[in-house]
Amino acid sequence: MRTTKRFTRILALGAAVTALVGITAGCGGRENQSGSGQDAKTITIGYIGWDEDIALTNLYQTVLEEKGYKVTPKLLDAGPIYAGLAKGDVDLFLDSWLPATHKQYWDQYHNQLEDLGIWYDKATLNLAVPNYVKDVNSIADLKAKASDFDGKITGIEASAGETDIVQKQVLSQYDLNGSITLQNSSTTAMLAALDGAIKSQKPIVVTMWHPHWAYSRYQLKDLQDPKGAMGKGEQIHAIGRKGFGSDFPALAEVSKKLKMSDEDLGSLEDAIQKAPKGKEKDAAKQWADQHKQFVDAAFAGL
Repeated sequence: MRTTKRFTRILALGAAVTALVGITAGCGGRENQSGSGQDAKTITIGYIGWDEDIALTNLYQTVLEEKGYKVTPKLLDAGPIYAGLAKGDVDLFLDSWLPATHKQYWDQYHNQLEDLGIWYDKATLNLAVPNYVKDVNSIADLKAKASDFDGKITGIEASAGETDIVQKQVLSQYDLNGSITLQNSSTTAMLAALDGAIKSQKPIVVTMWHPHWAYSRYQLKDLQDPKGAMGKGEQIHAIGRKGFGSDFPALAEVSKKLKMSDEDLGSLEDAIQKAPKGKEKDAAKQWADQHKQFVDAAFAGL
């Protein structure tokens, strides 16, 4: 469900197979190969255009390059990344959503992959309102308060997995049909509507998910879901190609131990979102400098 929703925000990549061919230039890296400096520690990190993956990949890149690694980030969609990991063309992927979203890829390729552990364990889909909306705390409250929201939930893309869940599960289970409708738009339009409503201090209910930088930028409240209509939470794993742990033992240990809180991840995403296009790594570097204690602890041992 998450896959469909977030794929809509991936940059235009061209044909996936063509993009995958271009990976090989920086692949098959090792920490322990002969040589010195960056030549001894080359790594290819595959990433998808999801906010948390863009953020963490840029953080990894800026920290690893300071540690003497030569890092090649490759923007692809999920299928080619898993295929690239299985073939050994991609060394590391930091945004594997399990057990549900990327289940098909994990089931297909897991024998050729290494699970490097969970770095975020609160991945959820949510309906959210600004904190100043005091009398709406549960999805069940929306029916009586529908007029406060002009009878609509402000959503994202019609093809998104979360859209399908709200339309087919949430509205019916909470008896909202006839009282409130889901207004589909785009992720960008939803965020613009949220920003406008907050600036005007008007009620709004939006489709949202964790992790997302909006929770760092705004004071938002997730509506309780006593019926479990929005589904269960997931975990985000770091995944390496087979042999990653032996080729990159220090980095594998870092990936297994690294954890990010909502606050840390939200502020990192927010910093990168605010950066001019092409300056994402600079924003990650500035964030790392401002969060030196976290970075030093997280990447200790490299």
